[in-house]
Amino acid sequence: MSDTDHFTPYLPLPALLDDVAQLGFGELRRRLRAEGHPMFRSGHGCVFRYIDEDGTRLTALAERSGFTKQAVGEAVDDLERMGYVERAPDPLDGRAKIIRLTARGAEGRGEAKRIFDAMESELAERFGERQIADLRALLEQIVSDSEPTAADARRNFAAV
Repeated sequence: MSDTDHFTPYLPLPALLDDVAQLGFGELRRRLRAEGHPMFRSGHGCVFRYIDEDGTRLTALAERSGFTKQAVGEAVDDLERMGYVERAPDPLDGRAKIIRLTARGAEGRGEAKRIFDAMESELAERFGERQIADLRALLEQIVSDSEPTAADARRNFAAV
């Protein structure tokens, strides 16, 4: 085999899905930078993707995202420094804190939602609406059948 020959290895489906996710989130971050949110990184998803509209405790964010409390705490610290989230007393338990999106955080999350919608529309234009709808339905079914709790938490992002 010469240097000009290209061998494309077989990718297991999880690796292929991971590659697609990395491409999508990379494009999201690029577009967010262009919209005035230059500091987002992939680790911030454990907050933005799982936070409730009225705020969520750090432990719940960790549980929903599958990250450690320490990792989520670092993301929250980072986002707090950037003005996207704030810590506030939990109205149900004054000893506890909840993490809430600030106005800037809600704006960034809303912009991410609009970007994701645009990206999905672009895929539908490129590959066909029916194929993308079928792909979405299949992936949603796989997630729902295998991990119902995580599927419920993932719906939070879609509600924004």
